[in-house]
Amino acid sequence: MTTQQRNILVVAHARREETIAAALRVIGALTAAGARPVLPGDDPEIVAALAEIAPLVTLGVDVDVADIELAIVLGGDGTILRAAELVRDGTAPILGINMGHVGFLAEIEADVIDDAMRRVIDRDYEVEERMALSVRVKDAPGSVIYETWALNEATVEKAARERMMEVIIEIDGRPLSSFGCDGIVIATPTGSTAYNFSAGGPVIWPTVEAIAVVPLSAHALFARPLVVGPEASVAIEVLARTDGTGILWCDGRRSHDLPPGARVVVRRSRRSVRLARLHPAPFTDRLVRKFQLPVTGWRGPDTTPARENP
Repeated sequence: MTTQQRNILVVAHARREETIAAALRVIGALTAAGARPVLPGDDPEIVAALAEIAPLVTLGVDVDVADIELAIVLGGDGTILRAAELVRDGTAPILGINMGHVGFLAEIEADVIDDAMRRVIDRDYEVEERMALSVRVKDAPGSVIYETWALNEATVEKAARERMMEVIIEIDGRPLSSFGCDGIVIATPTGSTAYNFSAGGPVIWPTVEAIAVVPLSAHALFARPLVVGPEASVAIEVLARTDGTGILWCDGRRSHDLPPGARVVVRRSRRSVRLARLHPAPFTDRLVRKFQLPVTGWRGPDTTPARENP
C-alpha cells in the first residue's frame, strides 16, 4: 500500500534574511515529517536560497497546483496575495506567517513557527472561505478585452497625476452618480482593511458578505463610501470626455490600461480564496492587535443575564 505524497507549497519573500531562515525551518520540518516542500517556479532567487536543505520541486514543473495540499506563506500581505495567485486554480488553503509589519492576512507570527508546523503536519487547522471579486473590462463597443480577479480590491485610477478622471458609477444596471475623481476602490470584506481602509472606507467584518465602493478625492457633493450586497454588480465607466487614460489595478499586482469609454464591471467571483486558521478568534481581537488600538478602560463583557426582547 502506497501513501499519497503530501505536497506543501512554501512561498517566501526572498529578500530578507530572517524570512529565508524561517523558510528553512519550515522546509526542514516538512521534510522530516515526510511531506514534500514545493517552491514557486517563478522565483529562482528563493529556489536557489532554499534548495540547499533538501531536494526541492517546483510548482507547475514537478507538481500541479491541483495536487497542493496547503500553501505556507512567509512574508507580509503582499506575499500572501502572490500565493493566492499561485493556488488560484486549485483548492489549497493559505497559511500566512507574518514576516512583515501589519500582516493583516497572516494567521501567526514568526515566533510560533515550530508549533504551527506540528499543527500543519497533523492537519490540525480550520479553513475559512473568503469572498473574491470577478473583474471584467469592456471597451466602448462593449467587447470584453480583459478579465481577472481580486481578493482585496479592484481599483480604477487616473493614469496621470496632473489629470482628473471623469467616471460614472452604476449599481445593478442603474446609474448612481457621475463625477471627477482620482479613482474608485471596490473592495471585499478582506480588503476592507487594506486600500479601502486608507481611503476612508468602512471596515467590514469577514462574516459580512458585502462589497464596498469608495471614491478617491471625488469632486462631488455625493461621493460617500457605499456598501452594497454580495450579489450586486458594480460598474465604473471612464467617460469619453476624460482627458487622458485610466488604469485598473487588482490587489496592486495586476493592471490594465483604461482608455476613455472603457467600462469596468465587478461582481462576486464564483470561486473564493481559502485561508487556513490555527487559532479562530474574534475579528475584533485581530483589529485591536494588528492596528494596536487602545482598549484601556474596558471593564469586560456584560455578564448580566439577557432579557427577552419585548
